[in-house]
Amino acid sequence: MRSILNCTAVELSEKIKAGEYTAVEAMEAVFERIGEKEQEYHCYITLDRESALNRAKEVQRKIEAKELTGPLAGVPVAVKDNLCTKGVLTSCASKILENFVPAYSATAVEHLEKAGAVMVGKANMDEFAMGSTTETSYYGVTRNPVNPAHVPGGSSGGSAAAVALQECFMALGSDTGGSIRQPASYCGVVGLKPTYGMVSRYGLVSYASSLDQIGPITKNVADAAYLLEAIASYDKKDSTSMPDADRDFTGALVEDVTGMRIGIPRDYFGAGLEKEVETAVLAAAEVLKDAGAVVEEFDLGMAEYAIPAYYTIATAEASSNLERFDGIKYGYRTKGCVGLHNMYKKTRSEGFGEEVKRRIMLGSFVLSSGYYDAYYLKALRTKALIRKAFDEAFSKFDLILGPVAPSTAPKLGESLADPLKMYLGDIYTISVNLAGLPGISVPCGKDGNGLPIGLQLIGDCFAEKKLIRAAYTFEKQTVAKRL
Repeated sequence: MRSILNCTAVELSEKIKAGEYTAVEAMEAVFERIGEKEQEYHCYITLDRESALNRAKEVQRKIEAKELTGPLAGVPVAVKDNLCTKGVLTSCASKILENFVPAYSATAVEHLEKAGAVMVGKANMDEFAMGSTTETSYYGVTRNPVNPAHVPGGSSGGSAAAVALQECFMALGSDTGGSIRQPASYCGVVGLKPTYGMVSRYGLVSYASSLDQIGPITKNVADAAYLLEAIASYDKKDSTSMPDADRDFTGALVEDVTGMRIGIPRDYFGAGLEKEVETAVLAAAEVLKDAGAVVEEFDLGMAEYAIPAYYTIATAEASSNLERFDGIKYGYRTKGCVGLHNMYKKTRSEGFGEEVKRRIMLGSFVLSSGYYDAYYLKALRTKALIRKAFDEAFSKFDLILGPVAPSTAPKLGESLADPLKMYLGDIYTISVNLAGLPGISVPCGKDGNGLPIGLQLIGDCFAEKKLIRAAYTFEKQTVAKRL
């Protein structure tokens, strides 16, 4: 069974179609692994072994009948718990949605099912995707697979940890300010945040609607390309979905960066960046340079304004999006309350966690009369300037290279004790969301304690193929050097 778990997602599917393994054997191996590791690491909120095995049997039958021939057929996948799944609890790691079972699935989940992937369960996350450590979950913390005394990152920490622990072969996450790339970096796996509009957000429980994007977390770059190709599509149910984008990502799996121009922002290598992270990321730049890329330093600008702009916009949208959770139509409702307004207040007070309440209050404040112009509109103008700075950069470079986070994974409890420090940890990832760009995190080394370090590559809008080509080349080059 362990040899099955060592396969990548695409390798596993090939072996299933070749008759070496079955989809059922793959799922049984995953649940055996979950039995060994889940109690300590807590990657999942919801698991249903019987349903997963029944679905695996159905998929196996279709594979044998040649009805399913795609590259992900039979592969066990984890789904972040803020993606709606028909008939399966979707709690967003919150108390207020502890009993919410959707009547439909997110478009991305439907595409996975059409591709023949089999859902293992719903992965743990920060409550309503608000956090960077997966410690704000109502259902308990997830631990880092490399060292359980450390966080796995967030908010897609359960998805990243499950992939790293071999409790699934690939996973879906969502990225609002780095929530795919940062946990992928902390857990030593690959995380890809697509261009805004590349993947339908229909069925994703929104944190900040103008920033959220669904994407893959996988063992390697090739799996990320195949998974992204499976879930990316135009969707008329999502008004932000792009109809004419190039979605042939697997064609970019070419080991060649000859002549590719890569910029390194000097702004990303100043105070606050740990020396071991800086050394690993700059060494990764040298790998790409040796492979034929043209690597230059430049001044990006606007980086210092990204965090205040992001948290102003994100919390404003969150306060609006979370208004719907009031205990009336679905979700948790407090008991023994007299009066409608008392019921609202008590339900929301009991149903939301501390970090979610903090962000709702911040968002309500910046949208309130007298502060809307001073904060929210100013943040929107700053967002436009950040986008302009990236436009200027991409007139000179194909890709931008930098760190994912200023440090490796912190210890459990450190970030929640200082929320402002946790927010500052997003400095290298949030600009990508503000500008609607694609970004990928690829493992590029480890610190002195053995904790993974991630390399971030950023592309212009709908330049995923360049990202994948560079990331794939870096991965192949580093594997070759280790051999």
